[in-house]
Amino acid sequence: MKAVVPAPLAIARWLLVVAAMIVAIVVVGGITRLTESGVSITEWNVVSGTLPPLTEAQWQAEFDAYRQTPQYVLVNGPAGMTLATYKFIFFWEWVHRLLARTIGLAFAAPLAWFWLRGQIPAGYKPRLLALLALGALQGAVGWWMVKSGIVHDVKVSHYRLATHLGVALFTLAGIVWTMLDLRALARGRAASRLTGLGALALGMLALQLVYGAFLAGLRAGVVAGAGWFSWDAWPLMQGRFYPDGVEWAVGAWRTLTGDPYLVHFLHRWWAWAVVAVLVVMARRLRRAGLRPASIAIHAAFGTQILLGIATVYSGVSLWLAVLHQLCGALLLVCTVWGAHALGGASKA
Repeated sequence: MKAVVPAPLAIARWLLVVAAMIVAIVVVGGITRLTESGVSITEWNVVSGTLPPLTEAQWQAEFDAYRQTPQYVLVNGPAGMTLATYKFIFFWEWVHRLLARTIGLAFAAPLAWFWLRGQIPAGYKPRLLALLALGALQGAVGWWMVKSGIVHDVKVSHYRLATHLGVALFTLAGIVWTMLDLRALARGRAASRLTGLGALALGMLALQLVYGAFLAGLRAGVVAGAGWFSWDAWPLMQGRFYPDGVEWAVGAWRTLTGDPYLVHFLHRWWAWAVVAVLVVMARRLRRAGLRPASIAIHAAFGTQILLGIATVYSGVSLWLAVLHQLCGALLLVCTVWGAHALGGASKA
C-alpha cells in the first residue's frame, strides 16, 4: 500500500493562487464602489446569477428591479440613466460576484482534493477549514452590505462596506500566513509565531485600512479639495490643517467613524504612524538578514503614500483610487510577510 505523503509545498502554491485572486477581487471591488455599481443587481442568486441577462427582456427585467432602488429613484433616474448606462454598472457588479464564486470554488475544490488524498499536513486542517468558513462569511457579509443600498439609502452603509473589505483582507492575511508556514514546513522549519512588533504593525495597518473603507463609503476622498500639487488639498485640507466642518453634536462615535471630514483627516495622518512602525519593522528585518521582506515593505508603503496623495490631488480619479486600493492589499501582504519573517527569525 502506497504511503500517504503530505504536500505542504503544493498546498502553499495553491494558496498563493487563491491569495492573488483575493487581491484581484479587492481591485474589482474598488472599481465597483467607484462606479457606483454595487446595488445594480438587486438579488443574490448563487447559481442562476452566474450568467448575465442574455435577452433584451431579461435586461429590462433587471433594469426595472434596479429602478425601485433609492439610488435610481433619487440619483440616477433624475440624471437620465438609460438601459445602456445601466449595463455598464451591472457589468462591474456581475464581474465582482462571478469572481467571488470562482474564488470559492478555487478554494473548496482543491481543499477537498488534498483532504481526500491525505496530503494536508498535521495540524493544518482546522486552519484551512477556518479560512473556508471566512470565505463563506464574506459572501454573506457582501449581500448584507448590498441590501443596505437597495432598501435604505442611495449608497451602501460605509460600516457594512468596511466589514466587507475587512473580512476579505483578514482572509487574505490568513491565507498568506498559512502559505508561508507551509513553505517553512516544506523546508524543515517550524511554523512562525506572531511577535509583539508584528502584531502592532498589523493592528495599526488594519485600523488604517478600515478608515480607508470608511472614507470610500462616505465618498470623503474629495472633501479636502483637489488640484494637482495644490497645497490646499494636501497636506492641508481646504487650506487648513484641521478641517472645517467636523460635526461633534451627533456624538463622538458617530463623528469618529462617520464624519467625512474627520474620517479623511484621520486616514491621512494615521498613515504616517503606520509608516513609522513599518520602518522599524523593515529595519529589524534587514538586521536579521531578511532583506527581501524589508525592501518589499518599504516599496509598498512608499508607493501607497504617493498614490494616496495623487488620489486626493486628482479629485479621486477612478484609476488612481483603484491603484491605491490595490497597493493597500499588497502592503498588507508585505506586512504579513514581514511579521511572519520576524516570528521565524525570533525562533532561529
